[in-house]
Amino acid sequence: MNEIKEIADFVKRQLADDQTGHDFSHIKRVVRLSEKLSDMIPSSNQMIVLAAAYLHDVIDDKLVKDTNKHKNLVIDKLSELDFSSEYINQIMNIIEQMSYSKNLNNHYQLDINGQIVQDADRLDAIGVIGIARAFYFGGHFGDNMYDPNQLPRTNMDKKEYRKHTTVINHFYEKLFKLPDLMNTKAARKLAAPRKKYMENFVNEFKNEWQ
Repeated sequence: MNEIKEIADFVKRQLADDQTGHDFSHIKRVVRLSEKLSDMIPSSNQMIVLAAAYLHDVIDDKLVKDTNKHKNLVIDKLSELDFSSEYINQIMNIIEQMSYSKNLNNHYQLDINGQIVQDADRLDAIGVIGIARAFYFGGHFGDNMYDPNQLPRTNMDKKEYRKHTTVINHFYEKLFKLPDLMNTKAARKLAAPRKKYMENFVNEFKNEWQ
């Protein structure tokens, strides 16, 4: 699919300077997971799945200042590649509504293509890679690793969620919750051992901290 290769090259350029754990290597892992999940679900449209998997971080408001500018860049690129308006709308709907923070205030019901990409992105946020990315992201923004006196937050809206806390708190505030939020049976199966790795890590981290 030449269109997908063009999209991949576009995304690689857009994320070339990322130092938050949302770089092109993250994108490639999400694409591989999306393709794997899509292969198990015949009703999915792999063109839409792969396009959205590649593009999902290009418009993320925690990574770019001008989200409208980047949305227009994505739409222009898809139009340039002769994607139909229907496909463009479906892809934009997925990447605009799939993030964890976007769903704190309202739950957006994605179609099966969006559910696959959302699951793949969340799978890459957990497990061993997820642990590494959490500390990489926290270090980039100068977050403390841990403070026993700073308890994890609950019932956050997006504004509160965007305020930085400790890296260990992030496991409780988001990462441990992701396995139960998976949409597909296949993703839930993949998520279970990854959650166990994280739980063991955090327990050992706290033991050594003391």
